[in-house]
Amino acid sequence: MKGSGCCLFISLLLLQSFSFFASALSDAEASSIARRQLLTFLETDDLPDDYESTVVVTETFPNSRLRRAFIALQAWKRSIYSDPLNTTANWVGADVCSYTGVFCTSALDDPNVQVVAGIDLNHADIAGYLPVELGLLSDIALFHINSNRFCGLIPPSFERMILLHELDVSNNRFVGPFPEVVLRIPNLKFLDIRFNDFEGKLPPALFTKELDAIFLNNNRFTSHIPENFGDSPASVIVIANNNFTGCIPTSIGKMGNTLNEVLMLNNALGGCIPGELALLGNATVFDVSSNQLSGSLPMSLGGLKKVEIIDVSSNSLTGVVHGGVCNLPKLAVFTFADNLFDGEDNRCVPQNRQDVWLEDADNCLQGRPKQKPAETCSSEISKAVDCSRVKCGGGSTPPKQPEAPIDDPHRQSHVPMNHPPPPPVASPPPPPPPVHSPPPPVASPPPPPVFSPPPPPPVASPPPPPPVASPPPPVASPPPPPPVASPPPPPPVASPPPPPPVASPPPPPPVASPPPPPPVFSPPPPVASPPPPVYSPPPPPVASPPPPPVYSPPPPPVASPPPPPVASPPPPPVASPPPPPVASPPPPPVASPPPPPVASPPPPPVASPPPPPVASPPPPPVASPPPPPVASPPPPVHSPPPPPSPSPPPVSSPLPPLEDIVLPPNLGFEYSSPPPPLFPGY
Repeated sequence: MKGSGCCLFISLLLLQSFSFFASALSDAEASSIARRQLLTFLETDDLPDDYESTVVVTETFPNSRLRRAFIALQAWKRSIYSDPLNTTANWVGADVCSYTGVFCTSALDDPNVQVVAGIDLNHADIAGYLPVELGLLSDIALFHINSNRFCGLIPPSFERMILLHELDVSNNRFVGPFPEVVLRIPNLKFLDIRFNDFEGKLPPALFTKELDAIFLNNNRFTSHIPENFGDSPASVIVIANNNFTGCIPTSIGKMGNTLNEVLMLNNALGGCIPGELALLGNATVFDVSSNQLSGSLPMSLGGLKKVEIIDVSSNSLTGVVHGGVCNLPKLAVFTFADNLFDGEDNRCVPQNRQDVWLEDADNCLQGRPKQKPAETCSSEISKAVDCSRVKCGGGSTPPKQPEAPIDDPHRQSHVPMNHPPPPPVASPPPPPPPVHSPPPPVASPPPPPVFSPPPPPPVASPPPPPPVASPPPPVASPPPPPPVASPPPPPPVASPPPPPPVASPPPPPPVASPPPPPPVFSPPPPVASPPPPVYSPPPPPVASPPPPPVYSPPPPPVASPPPPPVASPPPPPVASPPPPPVASPPPPPVASPPPPPVASPPPPPVASPPPPPVASPPPPPVASPPPPPVASPPPPVHSPPPPPSPSPPPVSSPLPPLEDIVLPPNLGFEYSSPPPPLFPGY
């Protein structure tokens, strides 16, 4: 008996191991899917204007728009390689409004016409590609497919989605250069492409587009950050866990009235911290940890009157940490560990402060514990950089203080969220578990999670799940992603989560999207009403509707109302492997409700925050958690689901036959984007 029981146990163990290794999409399978997509591109790189008239369908539809949607969705179903959860099993027949993940409502230009207004397939574990026919979905306001296994490119036909406000394709396996087609989507406000394999340079046009939340963390982007970085009206920007080099653009000072959270951790940025940062009067999260910054800490940082989290750890900064920074009125977490500071104001000594989480270990501070060896300090400090003489340094005199920052209710999408710092996470590859908008692991103790994903909307929005929540920020325009907690130097950054879209009201109706990975929040703000901020939690998946805030360290999901501060324990240190989730971990799976009809204003983009890993002692609570996305009831489906009837597939060239392989579930980071936002008219 014992022998047979042992054999049974071993057999079960082997089966379990096999299922684990089979659960991910292999590189060969991903390449095969991408080739299938490219074969279709060779035939139709874009859709001809009369394409729909060339497709023969036998079903009848209430209007031509639903017929176009049927053609697009059937083409998409044929492009699916694996659907282990049978999400698209009911994608049969003419009643497209009854398809799982498809939401319909009245058209903005004609209340008597039903149209497909949103797609939400978050956390469906589908493997496949995006066919060009999706460009026929010209009435949708949100397109959420985070935490799947889609491969290949974003089709150029996406520019036909003229009402699209929120685009969340995070935590998939998309490749290629930055998908510039998104810059041609006229009403886009919330962009979340984190946790993919995009590479190359960022186009300067990205920062001139009216986006409220930009989540780019955990990809393979390289080169310098464009000099016009400061031209962006975004409230949340997360570029953590890439390979950006060069200096932080001084134009960042132009974002004083709009920028709430910026996470640049875990790149290869050099030079000095620009003094123009003092102009960011509305900033709540600033994380540049785990880079190669040098020089002294600008005195002008004392002008960041609203900042709650500052993380400059794991760089090569020298000089003295002055009390002006440690005494900022709303400061909750300040991490400057693992640098070369040889002096600190008495107000910056951790034991002297109970109201602020301070971390000064691994510096050159005499009389303080856990410092670098004296030999290391003497040799390194002798090479100190004079920022007044460095080409991209911060200048010897701080920029003059900006006028009192104006809180623009329309653009302000960031809402503080209560979110505990994410636990330490070994940064897995980009597709690992959901992460707070920025959940990168950090060797040095990470600061508490920062809210960089969409801020919580003024509208009651569900809190983002701890793994990743990316709710839309409340704003007249799409919600900015929630604030993101920046993890310690080594952790990948997510971004939270996503940074929420802000005041720019999008023409299409606002849409609330489900939360992204645990520490990431990226909610889209409704147009009429301010959308909630987006916050992206760290890599752990979260199953809460609102998108998680993005915080360089993986912050817990933020689903709390606007800005209530929350005590957040310091995130544990995390090993930072290649693409671990950082500032914005992948969005945790979250059920995103369909977008209910809303006032005519355009739908706010929902951002899903990136997961933030933290490796430092628990930081103090952060006052401003990322805003959760606004929960919007799913739009009612007006058309009754007709009985499924076999419909001939649209005329299209046959794809090469492929093996019917059942793929196991995605092992990558899960993070859900904010629930579909409410759209005026949707």
